[in-house]
Amino acid sequence: MYAPIGVLVVFSFNDNAVPALPLTDATTRWYVDAFSNGPLLDSIWASVITAMWTAVISVAIGLSAVLGLQRWGGSRGKGALATLFMSPLVMPYVVLGVSLLMLLRLLGVERSLATVILGHVVLTLPFVVLILQPRLAQIPAALHEASRDLGASEFITFWKVTAPLMAPATFSALLVAFTVSFDEYAVASFVVGERPTFPVYLFSQLRFPQQLPEVMAVAVAALVASLVILVVAETGRRIAENRISPELSEK
Repeated sequence: MYAPIGVLVVFSFNDNAVPALPLTDATTRWYVDAFSNGPLLDSIWASVITAMWTAVISVAIGLSAVLGLQRWGGSRGKGALATLFMSPLVMPYVVLGVSLLMLLRLLGVERSLATVILGHVVLTLPFVVLILQPRLAQIPAALHEASRDLGASEFITFWKVTAPLMAPATFSALLVAFTVSFDEYAVASFVVGERPTFPVYLFSQLRFPQQLPEVMAVAVAALVASLVILVVAETGRRIAENRISPELSEK
């Protein structure tokens, strides 16, 4: 399963411009050339901007959603709303991209990074909800009740009690949403404007054989960056959870 990734890594350091055996001398010049490429760097920056806004918006909506789902308790609408949030996980990305493109055309909205952010928020929202909901369920209801009994408002209770306890999961959700958005191609290819995101630009360069070594180098760099972000997110979440869990058990 990981063999193609291994092949990609090996040939990204191969001095031959043609990815074929036998291997020649090892080199890092493809990485140097790739990150000296102006359009490539612009596409990376476009993806960073898109991913940052996607992460912030998705977490804001996701946090509001899980708080609302918790408050609804066992009402009938809770199951339907939860299913609605999870539906992008089972919907083909191509179908979602085409549907969003048709909607934008009907509304007369020009394609841009903003439309990519819109599509990515839809895609990342289920991941955010799946990360935040279990953490919220672990917070004892007695903490909220005690805060309200002491005269705190709903906002103060959230800011002083819920938000700090949700911080590890919120941080993980931000990083996961950022990574998913940064790497996403299918939906972005339908709704992107004149300024391409990194995956869209990368795929477009595959048509030019002379660009293939640089494409492989950048793909490896993006893979490593994504893995680092996910590892940091999970490690940070576990460390914070281990610090907070004893406090919750005592309370």
